[in-house]
Amino acid sequence: MKRRTLLGAALATPALAQTNWPNRPIRLIAPDAPGSGNDTTARLFATHLEPLLGQPLLVDNRGGAGGRIGVEAAWRSPPDGYTLLIGNAGSNGINAAIYRDLPYDLVTGFEPITQLVAGPNVLVVNRRVLPASDVTQLVAMLKSRSDGYAYGSGGVGSSAHLSMELFRLAAGFNAIHVPYRGTPALAQGLISGDTPIAIANLTNVMPFIRRGDMLALGVTSLTRWAELPEVPTLAESGFPGFETLAWNGLLAPPGTPGWIVERVYDAALRVAAIPEVIDRVRLLGGELVVSTPAAFAARIAADVAKWKDVVDRAGIRAE
Repeated sequence: MKRRTLLGAALATPALAQTNWPNRPIRLIAPDAPGSGNDTTARLFATHLEPLLGQPLLVDNRGGAGGRIGVEAAWRSPPDGYTLLIGNAGSNGINAAIYRDLPYDLVTGFEPITQLVAGPNVLVVNRRVLPASDVTQLVAMLKSRSDGYAYGSGGVGSSAHLSMELFRLAAGFNAIHVPYRGTPALAQGLISGDTPIAIANLTNVMPFIRRGDMLALGVTSLTRWAELPEVPTLAESGFPGFETLAWNGLLAPPGTPGWIVERVYDAALRVAAIPEVIDRVRLLGGELVVSTPAAFAARIAADVAKWKDVVDRAGIRAE
């Protein structure tokens, strides 16, 4: 993988000696609840980054407001390399569309380090409430109820929320959005049948799909996903071109020296080559995507543009 050359970055903060960092624990902010897919990835990488960086990485869960609370905490942190952020498609992409009063710019307001994991979202149902065997049957059921079934998400502006809104607009049915505080609560709402449908991040619900607690009807990637080869894409189920991808990745507060970005990126590359990490991510339904800082920045910019369009069409605003 081609590495980005960072020139003159150390000059930005001369007080930080390159040979002296890190000399104390590093805080890794996860802007979501413990047990979420993003939190799981944070803890997996933190465990393996620690020996490479020579200091503990302490995961700090700052959930709420679709990830806004945690992201803002990272943005306001000193750019000294002792605070990092593991952002995701919601907190660092969709929120630019949902919250028009953000004090930071999600495209330019952070130092992107690397994307870590990507994966499709997946359309899942509770078959006790919605006994559909494919997407066509499901859409017919959803259209038959004028007041709409309830669907769950991990919060307003989450990837699950916006993916379902995109699907709802494409299929033409009414639905009632029920935002939970985090993805673990969303999964329980699906299993209980309180919210019998969702488009959830695959890494968040793969264990429940494997156990038969919920049925997967379609993935949101353009091609079938290797871990669910029998599940068709929504694109091949009557919605050509439908695609939404969940992702997460490491970022640093604005102004963090480039040499720190480079060191964390290099360490992440080494972690991504560890067989245990590869197997764990695959088991969760994801795919390792350790991209350059520039490629990660481009991914964020593309997502922000896409979701602003969806939010405008659906008339969504955070309360």
